[in-house]
Amino acid sequence: MSYLELPLERFLEMLAAREPVPGGGGAAAGAVAMGAGLTAMAARYSNKRLEDASELAAKADEIRVSVQSLVDKDAATYSRVLEVYRSEERKGLKDALSAAADVPLSIAAAAAELSELAVSIAERGNPNLRGDAVTGALLAEAGAQAAALLVNLNLDLAQIEDERRGRCRDLLRVTEGARRRALATGDEKQ
Repeated sequence: MSYLELPLERFLEMLAAREPVPGGGGAAAGAVAMGAGLTAMAARYSNKRLEDASELAAKADEIRVSVQSLVDKDAATYSRVLEVYRSEERKGLKDALSAAADVPLSIAAAAAELSELAVSIAERGNPNLRGDAVTGALLAEAGAQAAALLVNLNLDLAQIEDERRGRCRDLLRVTEGARRRALATGDEKQ
């Protein structure tokens, strides 16, 4: 059964349980998916201000659907790491950790894309939904920060140095910049 099919309360209980999955990656993906949902809503309510509101909403929906699937994928890849740790030989640990780094990297990439979309809607969209769009950008950044941490932790454990670390830094710069711009929206009116 998919974590996405669970009631939110049950999913949150599972996050709090003394079980390794779902964990930080699933929570990061969930945060980004919620941010995408809010961004899509803000775009839909901006149809009188933005000619491309329906396209922006569709893009946010696409990000949401894509990243929410990573909740289960993250649990599966990390479960593989746990299987290897439990084995006597620990054969394939480096590969399992490397694969476990790929899922949060995808979460961070989705978050970066979402953060730019959310800030655009916060800046140009319906001012009554600005808070929702800004929240979308904040959730995107939080998800990206958590995901990047997990990428680096998995690469550290695998003793891998590769381009994924730099990619994480680049994605975090995007989400941090979007957060700053999103929080600044509406300042000129205060």
